[in-house]
Amino acid sequence: MRQRWVFLLAGLAVCGLAAAVPSLTAPLAPVALMARETPYQSPEGALVEDTFYVTEGIEVAERLLPTAKGVAVRPAYLAVGVRVDASGRLYGKPARSGTYFAPVQLCSGSSCQETRVRLVVLGNVPWVPRDLTFPGRAGVPLDGEIGINGGPPGVIPTFTVTDHGRVPEGVAIGPDGHVGGVPAAAGISEVPVRICVAGNCAGVVVRLIIV
Repeated sequence: MRQRWVFLLAGLAVCGLAAAVPSLTAPLAPVALMARETPYQSPEGALVEDTFYVTEGIEVAERLLPTAKGVAVRPAYLAVGVRVDASGRLYGKPARSGTYFAPVQLCSGSSCQETRVRLVVLGNVPWVPRDLTFPGRAGVPLDGEIGINGGPPGVIPTFTVTDHGRVPEGVAIGPDGHVGGVPAAAGISEVPVRICVAGNCAGVVVRLIIV
């Protein structure tokens, strides 16, 4: 009889314990989520240009231009001797040739996203301009091209007219160095042009002799 009571009390204790402990498989109560700022998204094409060709030992004069409005750049090192500041300006003198892939933080408010910038540092190979004098006739189409000798192989030079007021009427000098158009009148014009080869720049004078 005593043994039966012992078993009965033990069974009641197990049932009470089961009722007091919640099931492990029961769904959890919903947890309130903390509100947080949506991170700034930096997809492909976050920069107008993400590859820059520069020359070893030549001061860099380039700038990062985000495609979205209100985006700032977090200052960082890009390569040996080259940095970028908060305005996106690249500055410094590359100290070692090579190709560098540098992470850059683009920030909108307090949220930042990383993108990558490719910096190609070329060896300092001397170059000299050629074909700086172009004869022509008034009313006849002009077709010439400013060129260079030397410079790093495979690098395309750029040409910028620094005083458009000296370009004769009807003539244009393009960023690729092409000299074209139809001169409106005879005369001799000396046009200042800045030639850059991977950041290695020099000023020249292009002479147009129109008869």
